[in-house]
Amino acid sequence: MANEKKRIAFSKSTFKKSLKLYKYIKPYRGEFAVGLFFLLLSSAANLAFPKYLGELVDATNSNQIYENIQEISLILIAILIAQAIVSFFRIVLFVNVTEKTLASLRQATYRHLIKLPITFFNQKRVGELNSRISADISLLQETFTTTLAEFIRQLVIIFGGVVILLYTSPQLTLFMLAIVPVVIVIMIYFGHFVRRYSKDVQQKVAESNTLVEETLQGISNVKAFANEFLEILSYKKKTDEVAKVAIKGGKYRGAFSSFIILGLFGAIVAVIWQGVNLIAAGELEVGELFSFIIYSGFVGGSIRGFADVYARIQKALGATEELMEILEEDTENLDEEGSKRTLPSFKGKVAFKNVSFSYPTRKDIPVLTDLSFTAEQGEQIALVGPSGAGKSTLVSLLMRFYEADQGQLLFDDREAGTYGLSELRNQMAVVPQDVFLFGGSIRENILYGKPDANEKELIEAAKQANAWTFIQGFPEGLDTIVGERGVQLSGGQRQRVAIARAVLKNPKILILDEATSALDAESERLVQEALDRLMQGRTSIVIAHRLATVRQADKILVMDHGRIVESGTHEELLQIEDGLYHSLSDLQFTT
Repeated sequence: MANEKKRIAFSKSTFKKSLKLYKYIKPYRGEFAVGLFFLLLSSAANLAFPKYLGELVDATNSNQIYENIQEISLILIAILIAQAIVSFFRIVLFVNVTEKTLASLRQATYRHLIKLPITFFNQKRVGELNSRISADISLLQETFTTTLAEFIRQLVIIFGGVVILLYTSPQLTLFMLAIVPVVIVIMIYFGHFVRRYSKDVQQKVAESNTLVEETLQGISNVKAFANEFLEILSYKKKTDEVAKVAIKGGKYRGAFSSFIILGLFGAIVAVIWQGVNLIAAGELEVGELFSFIIYSGFVGGSIRGFADVYARIQKALGATEELMEILEEDTENLDEEGSKRTLPSFKGKVAFKNVSFSYPTRKDIPVLTDLSFTAEQGEQIALVGPSGAGKSTLVSLLMRFYEADQGQLLFDDREAGTYGLSELRNQMAVVPQDVFLFGGSIRENILYGKPDANEKELIEAAKQANAWTFIQGFPEGLDTIVGERGVQLSGGQRQRVAIARAVLKNPKILILDEATSALDAESERLVQEALDRLMQGRTSIVIAHRLATVRQADKILVMDHGRIVESGTHEELLQIEDGLYHSLSDLQFTT
């Protein structure tokens, strides 16, 4: 009972969320209404067709056979032409409304998705989110263009057909309703049962294919451990399971086929037998029996297909609910104008005052504790310490990807919250260790720092980043395609493109996250030169594991377990013989 209540509540909740789609359809509701009207006309034409076919049969008993046949034939042709025209416009209208609606929905979903905070993306897989925009919306596309129309059409045919059957012959209708729907319902449930075995077979086959794929990918390990016969045995077990399930399913498919022959065709024979008895009793015409059988087929076919259509609608409602859950997530307070604002009076001073922080998903584990420091305008601040000390988390708070649990974050002695997120982030640039480049051209990737920059500014940024020489070496120059994630460029080239992007942005605050750690000596020299130029006159926060890169920093903050345990210049910190920085220095520089 509890599960049933939960299921009903879920259905109501799903339905309510699905109604929110209406705001995307609303601008096109006129076209949609006309499409629905054409759909009803098309369904009505379907119902009219068997009636006139029956009259065509009865026309053979008339004294004016030729005239009646011609007249009814013309009516049937007119119905077919009208149905063809109506169906054409109905499909065109539904497709127009669907594509416009789904384009608006895709745009709204992407617009909302890209404004969501980092905390959301930390809890979701990219593939899952991409599925929401692609697969789920494509499912809605099928629903709007095909499934919904089929659902309405079948409802009209079922109820309209039964009404016409009752009008034609109440006795035969009651006889038919006592047999045919029962047979069809049994067929539906039997069909679901058989399909379950087909899915089980597909699942077992998928498992066996996975086994083959993993074994062949790790063939060196298989041979190294002499486990060829173990893998052969595992594959044999899997394929035997496939065969066993398939054989059992084959028996049920055979029984299903026998039931269709016996049950469905038996029901049709029973209806015809009863109809012939009524004709013999003078209570039914031959043409009426002919129409009755066709109507019965229409109604039976619609009842059989109704379950499948209903299941597809339920699936679409489920996709809608998952989509709406994303659209109900709270976005960051972003401002399009703020993202373009330069804040000419912004100097770039940064201060953390007694900041404590735990990640939302791990509130019981403190990541930063009572952390305080100040970075004056133009200062270079280095963050060093073991992995897990909280360096990257500090930078995430600086970028306002997260909000501190306690304490204050200040920019130019103003609370961070007094700035708009967009205008504040517009004053910052990040050059990470693992540079992400978009799959377009070098030009597009550099311009990402300042989309409205001119060619002169673009080239100057590339020169300052020591990137212009290698860019000129490519036949396409700035228009060279970098490939997915920049795979066509070397690590040093990717770093210099990222630096050029930061140069073009001209930020007041620069964040460097191990920007040279994975480079060879020559690439590191070129990148470091570019970084030194980039840091001049800017407040720079540098995360470093290699202490050689931060010896010249104005201040080095040594972090451990979310706290700043030491602070000073390179020379000052080396004076603390039992200090963490001294230990790290000994590990890196003592051979």
